[in-house]
Amino acid sequence: MACKKLGSLSNAMWQRSTTCRVSLCAGLNIPAFACGSFASAGATMNGQNCCKDGHNCGPTRNLAANHNPVAAAVTSHRHQIVGKNRGEESLTKSGRAFSSTAPQINNKTYLWARYNEMKRLVHDLIPPGVCNLLNPSTIYANNEVNLEEVDIYGFDYDYTLALYSSALDEMIYNKAREFLVQHYKYPEGISKYNYIPNFATRGLHYDIQKGLLMKIDAFHYIQLGTVYRGLKPVPDDEVMKLYGGSNHVPLHQVSGFYGKGPKMKQFMDVFSIPEMTLLAAANDYFISNDIEYDPVHLYKDVSDAIGMVHIKGYMYKWIMQDLEKYILRGDETYAVLHRLASHGKKLFLITNSPFSFVDKGMKYMVGKEWRDFFDVVIVQADKPHFFNDCLKPFRRLDSNGDLQWDRIKSLDKGQIYKQGNLVDFLKLTGWRGSKVFYFGDHLYSDLADLMLRHGWRTGAIVPELEVETKVVNTEQYAQSLTWLQALTGLLERMQMNRGPESKKVLQEWLKEREELRAVTKNLFNPHFGSIFRTCHNPTYFSRRLCRFSDLYMASISCLLNYDLSYTFYPRRTPLQHEAPLWMDQLCTGCMKTPFLEEMAHIR
Repeated sequence: MACKKLGSLSNAMWQRSTTCRVSLCAGLNIPAFACGSFASAGATMNGQNCCKDGHNCGPTRNLAANHNPVAAAVTSHRHQIVGKNRGEESLTKSGRAFSSTAPQINNKTYLWARYNEMKRLVHDLIPPGVCNLLNPSTIYANNEVNLEEVDIYGFDYDYTLALYSSALDEMIYNKAREFLVQHYKYPEGISKYNYIPNFATRGLHYDIQKGLLMKIDAFHYIQLGTVYRGLKPVPDDEVMKLYGGSNHVPLHQVSGFYGKGPKMKQFMDVFSIPEMTLLAAANDYFISNDIEYDPVHLYKDVSDAIGMVHIKGYMYKWIMQDLEKYILRGDETYAVLHRLASHGKKLFLITNSPFSFVDKGMKYMVGKEWRDFFDVVIVQADKPHFFNDCLKPFRRLDSNGDLQWDRIKSLDKGQIYKQGNLVDFLKLTGWRGSKVFYFGDHLYSDLADLMLRHGWRTGAIVPELEVETKVVNTEQYAQSLTWLQALTGLLERMQMNRGPESKKVLQEWLKEREELRAVTKNLFNPHFGSIFRTCHNPTYFSRRLCRFSDLYMASISCLLNYDLSYTFYPRRTPLQHEAPLWMDQLCTGCMKTPFLEEMAHIR
């Protein structure tokens, strides 16, 4: 009996969701533009119209008749056109009898009437003030996490505890360009290429042999329109030729476990932005001046030049000389550490940066006694090797930062350790499993091994979330994306109209769809778009983000907005074959965004 009732309930919910999904959203004052099922539900909206108060307003044909007599005629004969008749055939060939008084309309008129009807619905369903709902200080969950079960919190330093201003990117670019010209003897003309802010985005792939910078989606397809040779886009047809008539890149070429395959390199950390820009500039110089060169050599030399900026300590020196200019929101770092320590949580730091650099930055952000917050501090750890081999032993540093020679039998509070490995770390601390939560910005070097091999909880710091959230909150993005989804759904349902006139209409719609895709992409970055999406698919970066992090956020200060016993629940979004039975599936993106009153304190 219980099974029968459950089955009846499921069927009823399915029927209701397919007849009035927008009504469900409107009845709960949920912005209709965010309804994930909106585009696919359009075919059922013609039977019922949903008012803003959530009540059934009657058949859509009445609404259509008030606005558009052609749409009214279309609605009254919708079954004639969509039923057995699948082409431009005469209605009499379908074998069904129709009233002789019904007006006869052709499929072209019908398609445009449906288009106009859908456009009007989309316009009406986006109320004023619907934007600005997403909060940049939200923590997003890929996996369910109960903070009450977490006893130990670990952190990377750069771009985790310490966030840097974009001015640092230009300094790194300029110094690496100088190394390229003076040390590697590259043409002086490259020096004329100034840094281009916001040219590249994190997560891009670079074809080492072809010298191409591009964005790849979760299914290993290149997003056409985002392939650059130097500073100029490569035409789509040329991209297809370069990759054997397809824009798919085989798995073994895309990347290995740490983001580098035999032919491709994925740039995953924030520090890689200047490197991508310098690669593009150097490629552009050789191409523009018709100078023959080997892209493989160029990639290696640029990579080495960027590395020299770090190895020779230039970046550390710039930051230490002007902490106020380069370090952002240090007071928030102090607030996070103080809160965790005051609640009895154990804290540790594992960073690749040297002690002198970390010490000065932490004193600026947290205070002279910053080490009192941490139970274990490890510098120059050489991640990711720290996490995946056990070759290097721990070394202790004295108060001056000089190496000591004693054997490390314990990791003590107040001491500074260098190098080491995770195997010894686990033995000496006993910190294992999901009671340990580690935060870092690099998905491969910081998080991958910890999640997949050791079962730690992991949190990804993604500073780009702040900027992308602002874009998502704009009215232009909301309107463009909603109409793009609706138009895609219309194309899916109307594609069975095969006649010449219908095909012309569908081609016009496909063209508009491509234009809408370009608009939404350019709102984030005119060259490569969002770091999270390639049109409708997740990016390769997004795939790795979901795989290697339990939670992700713009900065660790987002932790201040949640109680330390808070449980993060990932939003259950329907698989393609699942019926949407829950409200947060019907209106994906609405129910789990922190705009409710109890979360109003989030900045």
